[in-house]
Amino acid sequence: MATSTDPGPRTPSTGTPSNGPVPNGTPSNGTPSTGPVPAGPASDAGGPARPGAPRPGARPAALPGRYLLWLGGVQVGLLGDAALYFALGWAASAHGGGAAGLVLTAITLPRTALVLLGGAVADRFGARRVMLAGDTVMLAATLVLAGAASGRDVPFGLLVAAAAVIGTVDAFYLPASGSMPRRLVGAERLPRALALRQAGGQVAALFGAPLGGVLVALGGLSGAALADAVSFGVVLLVLLRVRPAEAAPARSAGASGLLREAAAGVRLAAGDPLLRASLLLTGAAAGALLPVVSLLVPLLARAHHWGAGAAGLVGGGEGAGVLVVAAVVAWRGGLRRAGVGAAAGLCTASAGIAVLAWAPGGPVADAPVLGGAVPGALLAVAGGVVLGAGAGLFACHLGPLVLGAAPTTHLSRVQALLTLVQSGALVLSTGLLGVLADTAGARLPALLCALATGAAGLAALASPTLRRA
Repeated sequence: MATSTDPGPRTPSTGTPSNGPVPNGTPSNGTPSTGPVPAGPASDAGGPARPGAPRPGARPAALPGRYLLWLGGVQVGLLGDAALYFALGWAASAHGGGAAGLVLTAITLPRTALVLLGGAVADRFGARRVMLAGDTVMLAATLVLAGAASGRDVPFGLLVAAAAVIGTVDAFYLPASGSMPRRLVGAERLPRALALRQAGGQVAALFGAPLGGVLVALGGLSGAALADAVSFGVVLLVLLRVRPAEAAPARSAGASGLLREAAAGVRLAAGDPLLRASLLLTGAAAGALLPVVSLLVPLLARAHHWGAGAAGLVGGGEGAGVLVVAAVVAWRGGLRRAGVGAAAGLCTASAGIAVLAWAPGGPVADAPVLGGAVPGALLAVAGGVVLGAGAGLFACHLGPLVLGAAPTTHLSRVQALLTLVQSGALVLSTGLLGVLADTAGARLPALLCALATGAAGLAALASPTLRRA
């Protein structure tokens, strides 16, 4: 959304920072056999490429075969990761809630602390090389975990160590992977490419946890780790075939050079009107949208006596809404004004959250809707679907906006900053909303999330930079 008020065309005001890599239009790791696919109209100069929509009545151009090949590998990896994450959580829960929280922290802490550095590394050495290194490390780590966790009781220290490795690799892998769609497809096809990836991610999330449960039942954590190792092997084979066009690596030396390059990415985003506005909007959406299903829906379900099944259906409805919108955008393309699409998504999601907050208590409680009566839990599920549709509309338009606005020399660093903004906003808002729910009940924080999401959408519509993007 993922995770800037000046009107006019989006162009970096100062060009490429002097300490950043200088593109030469040639992939640093060789030319693909299928021929390079331009990263956008301005990619040859290292500048931004504005994502567009097909002309009215025109058939959307097909996505490049190498992008579809890479995306297929990504989906296999996401499915394996989701299964392993479930298995890690299950194994950690045997040591108590506090221990499970520490395992989660061992993933998020290094990922958050190192992600800006990870973006600089990917921009300097090449996203594909970083991904190859990350998948190789994770292949070895999951094989070691599969062997070490073969006993009945999994040591807590092993879980923490595995989580720390995952978080550290993620810090370098996520910015590199996030930049790949821009490197593999043109600007006009970027919204469809990212929407297809979003849809695939929803499918992996839908089936990953059940797959993890089956693997744990059959072979414990060891079985899930072994399955994830297979998925990393598949991704490695795909990456060996896919070679994106990348800027030539910079020749600055040492860790201090990497830190300067990471800081240059932050300065670029802070100084660019469109990137700045998009990142602020991403933070607002992450803080107000993401905690609703994960934190507030279970609290609302308990407070209103909907039951765990209804809470699960709300989450499923949200996922279905995201999936349907992402599939439509992947098929037909996004709106020509991506900023308007993102704002409309937030306003739609705000309505869905408001329905969730307004839904009455009791498994058979009634609420007047269109002159009839609807059970409160069913109304909450409908709210979840609307919330998901809005979140999908937002993500499918803001993602291409951010990725298309970044110069090709800074793609991974901008993606790293996007990840950091999302994570920081989510951590801050989750804690505050949890405390508020304890003191005032779950309905008030849900209403506040609805108001904040709607306000962010209206602010985006009021911003000339976002409205014209």
